[in-house]
Amino acid sequence: MRYRLVIFDWDGTLMDAEARIVSSMQVAAREAEWGELSAQSISNIIGLGLPEAIASLCPGIDAQQAERLRDRYAFHFVQGDTTPMSFFPGVETGLARLRARPGQRLAVATGKSRRGLERIFRETGTGRWFHASRTADETLSKPHPRMLEELLVELGVDVGEAVMVGDTEYDLEMARTLGMERVAVSYGVHAPQRLAASRPVFTADSAVDLFDWLHG
Repeated sequence: MRYRLVIFDWDGTLMDAEARIVSSMQVAAREAEWGELSAQSISNIIGLGLPEAIASLCPGIDAQQAERLRDRYAFHFVQGDTTPMSFFPGVETGLARLRARPGQRLAVATGKSRRGLERIFRETGTGRWFHASRTADETLSKPHPRMLEELLVELGVDVGEAVMVGDTEYDLEMARTLGMERVAVSYGVHAPQRLAASRPVFTADSAVDLFDWLHG
């Protein structure tokens, strides 16, 4: 196997959630009386922890208004917004194949909250495929490498035996800071040229390409 441990980002890498994230954040910003947020600006912060995303989207926002925006976003993303989300084609089959390999370890490093990740694990039935996970609200947000450091320690894997897979520069930069190899996916939210700046060892144009390469 190429790597003993494969660490995946979630939104934009395994699951196509961009449209719901954007629409939920736009409604939440209006309800919090911040105003309009562009779809492009919201797509740019996907992958960050929610407090960091709001601080980037809304410079100068006060604590009370930020809390209101955070609460409204959580409501809309979980239950108020019905924009569909699904795995990218090939993800479920690819994860199952990887999980079946003797000695293979899989993990998730995401900007989601623990509550949000556990909810999606339950809804999709995929939580059992991952040996460990880290979320932005229980450690430091990307691009800080803390969540990767913690996953390596928990799973007893050296950095040279692991790879980070993600669709944003935040994913790739936290791996590069740690000296971990990284794989970019071009079908997520950040453009290929932006991902290339982090010098990935491979760039996948589809989830099928990604898992074929990981199996190689």
